Amino acid sequence: MTKISAAQVTELREELERQLEKLTRSMTVTDEALKIVELDQCAVGRLSRMDSLQNQGIAQALREREMVKLALIQSALRRVEEGTYGSCTRCGSPVAFGRLFIFPETESCSSCAD
Repeated sequence: MTKISAAQVTELREELERQLEKLTRSMTVTDEALKIVELDQCAVGRLSRMDSLQNQGIAQALREREMVKLALIQSALRRVEEGTYGSCTRCGSPVAFGRLFIFPETESCSSCAD
């Protein structure tokens, strides 16, 4: 397998930056959903409070996934800056462009990902 070209790295870096921007906007929305649920029975009915608490739980799970994705994107952008992007962090082999095109934040080649 051959190492990805400089033009491909540029294309993938731009995609990572787009994903980072989109994720940042999504995290702002998630922050709103994570605000403390009002438990005043006069203000909200019991079922509405239960829905709010359930939605808050869903938002917390989403936040956890967003944090993982954020760390992966930031790590990939660091590897771009260091010149190691496109190499498997486990075995050092080149990562296929097709794999990076689909998952630009990936750290490993398909062999090591199993």
